[in-house]
Amino acid sequence: MAKLILLYFLAIFCFALTSDAATYVIGDTSGWDISTDLDSWASDKSFKVGDVLSFQYSSYHSVCEVRKGSFERCNTTDTLKTFSNGNTTVSLSKAGARYFVCGNQLHCLGGMKLQVNVEDDQASTTAGAPEAQPGATFRQPSSKSNNPSTVIPTSSGFVVGGIGSLVIALLHLMATMLILAQI
Repeated sequence: MAKLILLYFLAIFCFALTSDAATYVIGDTSGWDISTDLDSWASDKSFKVGDVLSFQYSSYHSVCEVRKGSFERCNTTDTLKTFSNGNTTVSLSKAGARYFVCGNQLHCLGGMKLQVNVEDDQASTTAGAPEAQPGATFRQPSSKSNNPSTVIPTSSGFVVGGIGSLVIALLHLMATMLILAQI
């Protein structure tokens, strides 16, 4: 009986440790916009397999995932994927470089492009990427101003799992032990 409880605890504990993926809002409060310094924004971030990129933008923009050559030349006609709904999430499912540009070539030439280097994270690969919440809406950033008072989640990321899952697992373990003690 004690071995079963220990095995159960270890399984939940391992899950709690392996499910910490972050969602990064591209450009923070400025969003995916021509006025955002995307190189500076990305410079202090560490992207891992399982993380999610959230692009929030106005109808003047779009998000195109491209290959390295298209990224360097701002070629917006040879894209891998194109999004234009104003609120795009991209799951980082494998390690390596990913390249994103605005579908407006002039915006891309003006610096509206982002290279993300995704690191392989053994823990995250077992958990998978979190999905976007159905019905979740984000306020759209203005394409004309960087209003820091606009309420948009920051890219410090949120953790799925981690300490919250550990607390829930411990509570569940204690409840299981109480039930087993009564049997």
